[in-house]
Amino acid sequence: MKDILQQLEDRRAEARLGGGEKRIAAQHAKGKLTARERLDLLLDEGSFEEFDMFKAHRCTDFDMQDSRPAGDGVVTGWGTVNGRMVYVFSQDFTVFGGSLSETHAEKICKIMDMAVQNGAPVIGLNDSGGARIQEGVASLAGYADVFQRNIMASGVVPQISVIMGPCAGGAVYSPAMTDFIFMVRDSSYMFVTGPDVVKTVTNEIVTAEELGGASTHTRKSSVADGAFEDDVEAMMEVRRLIDFLPASNREKPPVRPFFDAPDRVERSLDTLIPDNLNQPYDMKELILKVADESDFYEIQEDFAKNIITGFIRIEGSTVGVVANQPMVLAGCLDIDSSRKAARFVRFCDAFEIPILTFVDVPGFLPGTGQEYGGVIKHGAKLLFAYGEATVPKVTVITRKAYGGAYDVMASKHLRGDFNYAWPTAEIAVMGAKGAVEILYRSELGDKDKIAQRTKDYEDRFANPFVAAEKGFIDEVIQPHSTRRRVARAFASLRGKQLQNPWKKHDNIPL
Repeated sequence: MKDILQQLEDRRAEARLGGGEKRIAAQHAKGKLTARERLDLLLDEGSFEEFDMFKAHRCTDFDMQDSRPAGDGVVTGWGTVNGRMVYVFSQDFTVFGGSLSETHAEKICKIMDMAVQNGAPVIGLNDSGGARIQEGVASLAGYADVFQRNIMASGVVPQISVIMGPCAGGAVYSPAMTDFIFMVRDSSYMFVTGPDVVKTVTNEIVTAEELGGASTHTRKSSVADGAFEDDVEAMMEVRRLIDFLPASNREKPPVRPFFDAPDRVERSLDTLIPDNLNQPYDMKELILKVADESDFYEIQEDFAKNIITGFIRIEGSTVGVVANQPMVLAGCLDIDSSRKAARFVRFCDAFEIPILTFVDVPGFLPGTGQEYGGVIKHGAKLLFAYGEATVPKVTVITRKAYGGAYDVMASKHLRGDFNYAWPTAEIAVMGAKGAVEILYRSELGDKDKIAQRTKDYEDRFANPFVAAEKGFIDEVIQPHSTRRRVARAFASLRGKQLQNPWKKHDNIPL
């Protein structure tokens, strides 16, 4: 009996070594952790339960039968993050470069099926050279099987991808269908075709970092939601994100202990809006002062900075925040900001996370670049996302809310539950200057008359009271009481029930 038990321990020890000591050393030399070291950091100590530790590939071509390492290049199983269950897979670059084979894919599919069945998030740590060439179409079939699971799990359980090494070709499409993608600076990259193929086909000379590094995907393409300095920071930040998310669409987001009075008054907010209406201010200051303990987890911080998205807690409960940022492009909506916010709103709605919207928007960004790029369709994505959302929606207009952008930003007309405005809010079709130039075109030569007309327009429309008179604004509130009013609003909406008409699915303007 002892011999058998020892054999088991020996086989486990061999499996845990993956590709062996030399390859582990090479992984460390690149500043990267191994697949198992990453899981040790991500999961609560001692909580990991592994599946398929001894599973091996079945390929016999190209002498592959001579090398059949246990685990086949991916570590799978489940564990807990701060006591809450998650399913995980972690690709092992020390085994065949983490390449995906038929059995590698089977292991990933197994834990994804279990995650959907049992209602728990899936976290994928990607570090792979792509499809295993020796297996040909069998490895491609494996990718497609994983893709199908991503699609079926979408909106059912949160899916998080962390790119911790190369991710090329077909490998990029599984992360692309997950809810959040994070990268590690200087050691991870994503692209459909690598630099060599790009050079052959288009004659462009580009490095892997320029083509698909963390900076490219967090700033230019918006493929990734964030980037971290190293593997350790990446694992810690994923743990932090999981704390904000529900386990599945069958559960409410977690409620955490909080030590911040819901009725806390912030007098500094009374002077947040500058006297000069064209002067910017930092909307993040408002978000931090409304959030429990000033804790804000921002999503896509480096992309489309004219809109802010992320998670806060109010009275310990997760709330998704969307806010115009006057510091960038005056807070205008454009193609990139509309896409960014629409995707975030749809995620929140899928997982019953209430949405708080802070509005200071002078309109959509004008110009041929925007029109040719399809700003109409992209702007409609955000409009559609807010309009279809059935979760509690609270909106606070701080300053400008002009034109169609007023409608788009979670207005009362898109089934906003509580729509507040500060006394500094201006809700109108457009700014006073533009309106007067259209209404009184014949008087443009008379500066005094135009100045008076502009003042009259401002007095009549550059305030929240016209909208309040019509019931489009529920209340004009003091800035310093924003946290209290928002907290009470969400508390009153905890029992909200709203259903859209039955449909197979909608046809959002993609």
